[in-house]
Amino acid sequence: VEIKQHSKYYLNMNYSFEYIDIILLAMIAGFIFLRLRGILGKKTGHEDGMRAPFPQDFPAKKEEPKKIDENSFDEKAKADFLNGAKIAYESIITSFSSGEIKKIKTLLDKKIFNEFSEAIEERKNKGLKSETTFIGINSANIKNYNNINNMFEVTVDFVSEIISCVEDKNKKLISGDPKKVKKVYDTWKFSRDIKSLSPNWLLIDTQA
Repeated sequence: VEIKQHSKYYLNMNYSFEYIDIILLAMIAGFIFLRLRGILGKKTGHEDGMRAPFPQDFPAKKEEPKKIDENSFDEKAKADFLNGAKIAYESIITSFSSGEIKKIKTLLDKKIFNEFSEAIEERKNKGLKSETTFIGINSANIKNYNNINNMFEVTVDFVSEIISCVEDKNKKLISGDPKKVKKVYDTWKFSRDIKSLSPNWLLIDTQA
């Protein structure tokens, strides 16, 4: 009888430990869930910035765009313009090299877009391939700006470093050097309609 009683006691103890284990596991799981919800439910503040790595129109501003003229083109406006111009400069060079002209259509004047398209088509017909690695922009300075027939034009001098070359279909080097970084000097002109509230600037001229 005593053995049976001891057996029942041990069985009851085992069941008690099992219940305690279950309760502890449930408490741990609940704690982990609450921690994860607290971490994953928070916003870091970078979510919106990750959606669009490259703005098609520059400068990218959430505020209401303002009309521009020679009087309103102050130091802040110049700085904002140059920030966008540098983004556009890199994007136009790399997209032109890869032949992805549609990516930059909203940054180009109709005349420049047609010229770039013709150059890409000619390169394609000749079986040539352009390779460009954009290293970076050393400087970007506003050379001059003026108002011509209600179009506000800004000329910018760019100095950049680029690796570029052109090969034929047999991978024979036609021009450039795929292993050499070269310094490039460009003068580009951008234009914007002063009567429009649109922040869009268009590339209207390029000079090397």
